[in-house]
Amino acid sequence: MRVELMHRAVKVLFAVPDEAQVEIIALIDAVTAQTSATEAPDLAAAFGEWCWLAYAVHGDMIEVLDVGYAR
Repeated sequence: MRVELMHRAVKVLFAVPDEAQVEIIALIDAVTAQTSATEAPDLAAAFGEWCWLAYAVHGDMIEVLDVGYAR
């Protein structure tokens, strides 16, 4: 499965502390491992301990729309 990050998500990813980057990347990995194109909703979210991401599935691609970090 291919992953694409929207510009806003990339900006946030590089603005958060290193430990938040690791958690966000782990969320993306978990989403890609558990998502199949036939079962995925059009719009979904994943939550970690301090981070979250909003994503959409388009066939064999996951589009990360936004990521966030709670301090």
